[in-house]
Amino acid sequence: MEFIDLKAQYRALKTSIDARIQKVLDHGQYILGPEVAEMEQKLAAFAGAKHCISCASGTEALLMSLLALGIKPGDEVITTPFTFAATAEMIVLAGAKPVYVDIERDTCLIDASQIEAKITPRTKAIMPVSLYGQVADMDAIHAIAARHGNIPVIEDAAQSFGATYKGRKSCNLSTIGCTSFFPSKPLGCYGDGGAVFTNDDAIAKALREIRVHGQERRYYHTRIGVGGRMDTIQCAVVLGKLERFEWEIERRLALGEQYRALLQKAGVKAGLLQVRPDRDCVWAQYTVFVEKREAVQKALQELGVPTAVHYPLSLNRQPAYRDDASAAETVNSHWAAERVMSLPMSADLNPQQMERVVAALQGVL
Repeated sequence: MEFIDLKAQYRALKTSIDARIQKVLDHGQYILGPEVAEMEQKLAAFAGAKHCISCASGTEALLMSLLALGIKPGDEVITTPFTFAATAEMIVLAGAKPVYVDIERDTCLIDASQIEAKITPRTKAIMPVSLYGQVADMDAIHAIAARHGNIPVIEDAAQSFGATYKGRKSCNLSTIGCTSFFPSKPLGCYGDGGAVFTNDDAIAKALREIRVHGQERRYYHTRIGVGGRMDTIQCAVVLGKLERFEWEIERRLALGEQYRALLQKAGVKAGLLQVRPDRDCVWAQYTVFVEKREAVQKALQELGVPTAVHYPLSLNRQPAYRDDASAAETVNSHWAAERVMSLPMSADLNPQQMERVVAALQGVL
């Protein structure tokens, strides 16, 4: 059994993806070819945002966003410690300090009620993470940001493209939204890729310049930038996958509900992530909470059921980002890091596979 069945997805989309890639090979415009602009237009329309700027990865999307906002040494960016390292990594590379706020234990999303206490005169951005496919409470976060001088909000939406919050799409909920097209994401390419979304014309202009080494025009550099372009072939792959993306979102939503129903019916003694009633979850990972996780994973592996852990150690306990003061406060992040375990999930997961996973987990627990 595959943890994420990219092979089945490719078989379903082979004709379209192959044709898209062949077209790039034929025209030979491998950097900023026509597929780049086509993908950006389609993604912007999908999210409902005015601008989409593609880039080399979801990580690059975060860095470019921070640079576009003028984040500099001495600034602070509020975020969660329960996320992939790239979130804090890009804050640090921009010269700023990550300020950690704990998560809600039942969703693993940043606890908006704790953000305001962490705001200082040095706070220049708030970066909530839409984890496991569900968006954080963006309205509450924006209300806090507005009370403190309209602090920009960057949604780290690497895992939630396609999800909705109060009827609005992830990546079009804040000043800037950033997503990833890493192969395992809800909408992935066959390498690295990402995109930044915004409705602000000035920010969009800055992002487009930053993406090409800060160039306003060829060899005229108006700002510090990066080599952040997404290559044309990867854009072609995303365009091929977009043809059934709406169906895949529907499948992910349905599979999440089916997993929950099967786990509850079987009486599996695992904690389940909660999805708030004002939003949905596209289940980039279907994650549960288990005790004695290492032993559970080993037993499941022996039964042929793959699992993964996202993430086993919160960032403020990582050697590179250690922050003992916040680590003592973020007790929910530490609790979750010791218990989260992700089960196989992809749009092509079939009922027999899901039943096998649930039966195996029930037996092991």
